[in-house]
Amino acid sequence: MKNLACGCPGSQVRTVEKKDNNDNTQTGRIGSELRQWPTQLHLVPPSAPYLQNAHLLIAADCAPFAYAEFHRDFIKGKVLVNACPKLDDTSPYVDKLAAMISQNDIQSVTVTIMEVPCCGGLRMFAQQAIAQSGKDVPLEIVVIGVDGERRN
Repeated sequence: MKNLACGCPGSQVRTVEKKDNNDNTQTGRIGSELRQWPTQLHLVPPSAPYLQNAHLLIAADCAPFAYAEFHRDFIKGKVLVNACPKLDDTSPYVDKLAAMISQNDIQSVTVTIMEVPCCGGLRMFAQQAIAQSGKDVPLEIVVIGVDGERRN
């Protein structure tokens, strides 16, 4: 395993193989839809191979906790990056997202944000990144209420 400059082998880019146990009727548990690691936007390099021709999901850090069916409704079939526009150092986000889009033929971008005002930053970052990439990429914004309900 190659150690990265940050010294954390957990930051190593990897694809997660899908298991066929997503609907285990005996236990009632569903499997994860996550297909890559890492997910934190700061840690995902624009050159990650799983970004090529991907449907990109940009999730506010709180959204998966609030929305119970997040894996099935949003992660399935997408590559996930997550971020917090309130607590993160967001200065590199627009450039990084623009590089991901322009270097990888991203097919679509979905942004899941919470209904709170600070989450609007992720919407803005995605819009600016698409414009900066020079590509015409479909963008969907999904707002999740603090009660866990989808608002749109």
